Amino acid sequence: MLMLGILLYHPAQAQTHVQPSRAMTQSHTIPNEDTTSGKQFIAVADNSGTSGNPGNFSRAKPLDLNRSQSGNSTLDVIDNLPPRTIGVSDVMPVMNDRPLVSMMAVVLFVIVVIMMIYGVRHFAFTISRLFGRQRHPYIDIEDANWPMITVFIAAHNEEKVIAGCIEALLDTNYPKNRLKIVPVNDRSLDRTREIIDDYVARFPGRITPFHRLTGKGGKSAALKDALPYIEGDIVIIFDADYVPGRGLLKQLVAPFFDPEVGAVMGRVVPMNTGANLLTRMLDLERSGGYQVDQQARMNLKLLPQYGGTVGGVRCSAVNAVGGWHDDILAEDTDITYRLMLNGWKTVYTNRSECYEEVPEDWAIRIKQVKRWSKGHNQVMVRYWFQFLTSPYLSLRERIDGMLLLLVFIVPLLLLTGWFIVLALYFANAGSLLNRLIPAFALMAFSTMGNFAAFFEIAIAVLLDGNRKRIRLLPFNLLCFFISLLAISHASWSLFVDWIFKREMVWDKTVRYRQPPVP
Repeated sequence: MLMLGILLYHPAQAQTHVQPSRAMTQSHTIPNEDTTSGKQFIAVADNSGTSGNPGNFSRAKPLDLNRSQSGNSTLDVIDNLPPRTIGVSDVMPVMNDRPLVSMMAVVLFVIVVIMMIYGVRHFAFTISRLFGRQRHPYIDIEDANWPMITVFIAAHNEEKVIAGCIEALLDTNYPKNRLKIVPVNDRSLDRTREIIDDYVARFPGRITPFHRLTGKGGKSAALKDALPYIEGDIVIIFDADYVPGRGLLKQLVAPFFDPEVGAVMGRVVPMNTGANLLTRMLDLERSGGYQVDQQARMNLKLLPQYGGTVGGVRCSAVNAVGGWHDDILAEDTDITYRLMLNGWKTVYTNRSECYEEVPEDWAIRIKQVKRWSKGHNQVMVRYWFQFLTSPYLSLRERIDGMLLLLVFIVPLLLLTGWFIVLALYFANAGSLLNRLIPAFALMAFSTMGNFAAFFEIAIAVLLDGNRKRIRLLPFNLLCFFISLLAISHASWSLFVDWIFKREMVWDKTVRYRQPPVP
């Protein structure tokens, strides 16, 4: 930041002053030849200055070196020359004369500031999680007059995992007469329907299937079509690969006793962590995101995010803010922001853990990140102004919500910053100082900005009690760089989709568990 300030500082306003000596004068003579007269010039430091007015860089008058050889001292002649001040503009290009370089410097400065804001945010969340008061306001509710709820299981070609989710929900301790389980089978072409129908036959009255044969693709469209199957005002949603614990439904429903709560989110924990290096890195990422980031927002009374699975919404609240949208990839983020900007609260319950499968190969991981990025940025474009002007939000809630809303723009800014750093380096190659400015800028926003999320991961590992996992933290740099490129590509792709009015495509995440034997 300081170095960029130097870059933007108008050089004409600064002058270089040096306290000379005879030795210094001798070592700084720079002979130049006048091609018209054949005489030579010497640029020297004038030693006539005092301690209060140090000598300045001066340019000598034409000097005949032969004269110095005949007996007159060269230095005596130089001492009598009139001084001329040389400013920084003589050794560093004036930025006003290079508008493109100046503009790039300003853009880089802005990127550095944004990165440092995110760095402060991550650090504040980490400190809150370590030393702040931990808020779990609804976790102790065990006995209550539990309301009627509907549980959706989103399924598209889920023959490998759907059975595990249904069996876990059948084993829940939530009152059976208050629970309706609805597997939402979205145009599956494998054995998903067969498996669902088998459970319907084995547990009559417990499961009500919805087999969707046609319609728009994507989870949000399928859930929207399943809305007529809802009983009660609360719907809990799981993706088919999730395995909820026996007491999870009560933990997720308890916050809805607060009439201001519109959505609830639990913690996601990978179950296939030991598959390979990628799954181990994703486990660290999930830990930082939920154990620290989401819980810190809850601690600080900010805006925890509803994640679309291992969570639930109040149907009357969703209807009040416009209903379920099926034209967006991130229906969870869409619902979160519409609820928040209309005054509804979202709640995160860190102790309500549910287990999922994470991608085991990079191709699937990249597709998943691209889908998240596109959907999140769609929400940003739609609601940023409404969010900033909502009368129901405090200033800090607006700041936190906007930082969350812009999170999938940050990788694109970061990549842009790297390109600007390289451009500034080559554009200012004539000055060592200018070479160092981009390097310091790169260090500033790389260390204090994007890498600050690694603070959260380290603390999450500490809080989870498995410190040996911290050894894998350096490998997350690889995951970070791949995600950076994938998100940047997705942001550009979203812009191209908007220009050419292309239809969005839902890329399903591949499952890895073995299907049950029929």
